[in-house]
Amino acid sequence: MKLLLTFSRKGRDDPGREPVIARVVKETGVLINVEKANIDSMAGEVLIDVPDGDADLIRRRLEEAGVNVRVMENAVVRDEEECVDCGACISICPQEVFSFDAEWRLCVNAERCVLCGKCIRACPHGALSQQG
Repeated sequence: MKLLLTFSRKGRDDPGREPVIARVVKETGVLINVEKANIDSMAGEVLIDVPDGDADLIRRRLEEAGVNVRVMENAVVRDEEECVDCGACISICPQEVFSFDAEWRLCVNAERCVLCGKCIRACPHGALSQQG
C-alpha cells in the first residue's frame, strides 16, 4: 500500500529533522520502499510503499512521530468519459503505469504510480488526475 507522508521542517523537534522513516523501520522490522521524495529546507513530501498487512501499523507509528499520512489507494485516476485512449500517457510515464489491452483500450496499473504528474500534464483531454 502506498502512503504519502508530508511534514514541516520549521521547529527543532519536527519530523523533518529526524530520521523518522528509518526509526519506524528499525522499531517495527517492516521494510519500507521510498518511491519518491521531495524535501527542502521548509517541508517534505515522501511517497512510500509498505506491505498491505503492515500499513496500519506503519501509518500509526508515523502519525505518532508527527508525520501527516495519507493512504493512496488510487494514485492516478482516469476519467473514462474524457479519455480517448490516445496513449499520450504511455510514453511519458517512467513507471509503466499505462498500457494498451488487446483492443487498444488504455489500461491503468495505479499501484505502480509514484505521483510524478507527468501523465497528467501530457494528457491532451485532461482525463487524468491525482487522487485528492
